[in-house]
Amino acid sequence: MNQLTVIGLGAADLSQLQMGVYKKLKSANKIYVRTMDHPVIKELQEEGIDFESFDEIYEKHDTFQPVYEEIANRLIEAVKDSSIMYAVPGHPLVAEQTVQLLIEAERQGNLNLKIEGGQSFLDPIFGALKIDPIDGFQLLDGTNFSIQDVNMRGHVLIAQVYDSFSASEVKLTLMEKYRDDYPVTIVTAAGSSLENLQEVPLYELDQAVKINNLTTIYVPPVDNDLDALRDWTTFRRIIAMLRGPNGCPWDQKQTHESLKKYLIEEAHEVLAAIDAEDDFGLVEELGDVLLQVFLHAQIGEDNGYFNLEEVLAVVSEKMIRRHPHVFGNKNVEDADEVVANWETIKQEEKGEQQGSLLKGEFRASSSLQTSYNYQKKAASVGFDWPNADGAWEKFIEECQEFKEEVAKGTSKSRLDEFGDVLFTLVNLARFYKISPEEAMVHANEKFARRFNFVEQKVIESGKAFNDFTLEQLDSFWNEAKALEKKGK
Repeated sequence: MNQLTVIGLGAADLSQLQMGVYKKLKSANKIYVRTMDHPVIKELQEEGIDFESFDEIYEKHDTFQPVYEEIANRLIEAVKDSSIMYAVPGHPLVAEQTVQLLIEAERQGNLNLKIEGGQSFLDPIFGALKIDPIDGFQLLDGTNFSIQDVNMRGHVLIAQVYDSFSASEVKLTLMEKYRDDYPVTIVTAAGSSLENLQEVPLYELDQAVKINNLTTIYVPPVDNDLDALRDWTTFRRIIAMLRGPNGCPWDQKQTHESLKKYLIEEAHEVLAAIDAEDDFGLVEELGDVLLQVFLHAQIGEDNGYFNLEEVLAVVSEKMIRRHPHVFGNKNVEDADEVVANWETIKQEEKGEQQGSLLKGEFRASSSLQTSYNYQKKAASVGFDWPNADGAWEKFIEECQEFKEEVAKGTSKSRLDEFGDVLFTLVNLARFYKISPEEAMVHANEKFARRFNFVEQKVIESGKAFNDFTLEQLDSFWNEAKALEKKGK
């Protein structure tokens, strides 16, 4: 089988080209090159070396991936006729997607591949920027990276930034995490006589004139938490400091038990922000819920029982395991089937039920939620009405029994029958996929909002509440109700 040899042209001009690479290029019969746009190519041509480039492929496609795929496919076809050499900028194994495609083709038995050396563009960049990579660095592809990939506390190098358009894409992505005027450095032709370093604020990144295929963007590490407020590690550090020896006395003394009420409160405030369609409020309230999660995780770590990584691992594994239609090969028709699969997988995970089916479903913080949980659990084994009609009949029956106890019963019997009425209401909510807890929160908020309107009307009148009849107060209530509907 013929051999395809990949060799690196280095990062700069002929003076920086390794002697071994130079000799191999001089002795090669046929050399393909990904692009002629490299400082060493012209000098090698003057040495009598001929190249066949793939520059025309770039004009055919709007994105880089199909370019790389076509180049790899052409090389695979060409090597069938004779052994060839393929020259790429820098080192073949550093930020060179075409080589990765060729490696995959070799794994599949489609060619015989040999990779030679070449100076990586990283070496002269480290020298130009005077940074030590042992401090930690990332090399990212400017044509395909997410802000979630970025470690703000390490050196970040972004390659494959060819022009102002790609620089603009990089800028917009970085601005999702870094402040707009964060200093970045545009490094062009590092290590060559054309080397140029230009530091600019992030918002001016795509306005620089010296951006070409020899450009790399450098983002220095953040050196304070205020510059990294959108980074997960910053929030974790803040929580650890609050709980640490020199932290906050209140945070230091908290336990899982003492924080229970706050988690419930914050969850309700999230629901209120959703109901109010308040996006800015929702951001703040979700942050408060996240604070509770991080506090519990830090307490677990402080006590030596678990840490945040374990929390993430458990929930991530659960999501993958319980979504085989996404992460596996199972097919589902609709959301109802997804829920059914979820319950089946959940039951398989827990194994045979030990003790009562209702074990673990009690919620001390909410009788409504406990009722909902009990009924849902009982329904999972068939103890349920076949449809909502039965639930409605039971509700009417319990209402009648409550009326009878009101007329002739005791306080204890009235309490008991009223509980049955509430229980049947929860059952109706379950049939119609309504959260009774959320519905009650919503009702309380609605009452407070409308009653506040009534109070304001009374205040504006200069009178006292007892100066108004119930009908007058009720008219204020109806006015508040009408204004709410009009505002929707």
